[in-house]
Amino acid sequence: MESDNWIVHNLQGALDTWNEKLAEILGLLTTSPTEFKGGGIWDAITTIHGALQAIGLALLVLFFVVGVVKTCGSFAEVKKPEMAVKLFIRFALAKAAITYGLELMLAFLDIVQGIISTILSAVGFTGTGDTVLPSEMVTAIESVDFLNSIPLWAVTLLGGLAVTVLSFIMILSVYGRFFKIFLYSAIAPIPLASFAGEPSQSIGKSFIKSYAAVCLEGAIIVLACVIFSFFASTPPAVDATAPVVTQVWGYVGELIFNMLVLVGTVKMADRVIREMMFTG
Repeated sequence: MESDNWIVHNLQGALDTWNEKLAEILGLLTTSPTEFKGGGIWDAITTIHGALQAIGLALLVLFFVVGVVKTCGSFAEVKKPEMAVKLFIRFALAKAAITYGLELMLAFLDIVQGIISTILSAVGFTGTGDTVLPSEMVTAIESVDFLNSIPLWAVTLLGGLAVTVLSFIMILSVYGRFFKIFLYSAIAPIPLASFAGEPSQSIGKSFIKSYAAVCLEGAIIVLACVIFSFFASTPPAVDATAPVVTQVWGYVGELIFNMLVLVGTVKMADRVIREMMFTG
């Protein structure tokens, strides 16, 4: 509902920011890192990854030698066929992880994005519904005279500020996940080299678990957005018999509570996925 009232504009402006950030989140979660910002960032990441592969291969040999020394009691034990084959397979797999690690990481990310697309299509979710002020709320605000609009202005200013802050907190969390994917992709050859030695393989396992958790955060965030869209599909109830300031305060308070639920879930997505899949 269009209105020339500046109080309505203040509230709706904050809600427009919220709607914009929600739409941006869905765009980020369904965008491949190779396409983000035209692919320029990914080109830099692949260059860094390629440069670190040389260091990773050097560490591969180091971790392998240390592993052999710590797991084999003597050189004679290394010469046993079963031990030699075991060590060769470990070395070959670690070498393959360094060489093709980036491709494997992208393949896993593609799987996760497939999960995200499946979640969205399963509920017919093509985008978040815009949050707008109810028409009765707009009518009530427009009926207030100048003196009574002063406390109403204070309420809407605080409410609009809270909604705007929550919008940016939420989008920063999603951007943080995106940038963590870039960081993991760039540094991958270093921790993956640890698979060459049995004593150091826990470093590589921890890296893989952390990367998987970062990727799967996207699925949790999308689930949170879907649940929120249904949770908040019914606008907060407005008591038409109450004073306008009370009506606006009740509406803004319930709206901010609903938004806090979503923002809190987005920020906890990493912890939720780790507890769900990796740490019990």
